[in-house]
Amino acid sequence: MNISGIGVDLVSIPRMRETIERWQDHFLQRVFTAGEIAYCRRRSDPAPHFAARFAAKEAGFKALGTGLRLGVRWRELEVRRDGEQAPTLVLSGRSREIGLFRGGSRMLLSLTHEGEYALAQAILVGD
Repeated sequence: MNISGIGVDLVSIPRMRETIERWQDHFLQRVFTAGEIAYCRRRSDPAPHFAARFAAKEAGFKALGTGLRLGVRWRELEVRRDGEQAPTLVLSGRSREIGLFRGGSRMLLSLTHEGEYALAQAILVGD
């Protein structure tokens, strides 16, 4: 397994909560996929889960080496979690093209949230 990029990001949960309260669906639908929104809204307190997913996207951009440049969009990086499985960061569109170009076929992901912060680490790997 080759490591093609690593990214990490830390997000303030209170700041995410304020952003969601202020911009509501306009913000959520611009940044998150329908699956991510549904997952987070099923939780008793969605804000830590949205914050972790936002951190995952930022960490993914860093692992790709792009940020929000080169045609990459927020919703092209999707955090998926099936049952009790570990979450994954699935790339699509331009982000997938860039990942493949840089030698990465998939993105490993680790998420955590505690207290006022959510943290994500993303690792772009190739087989």
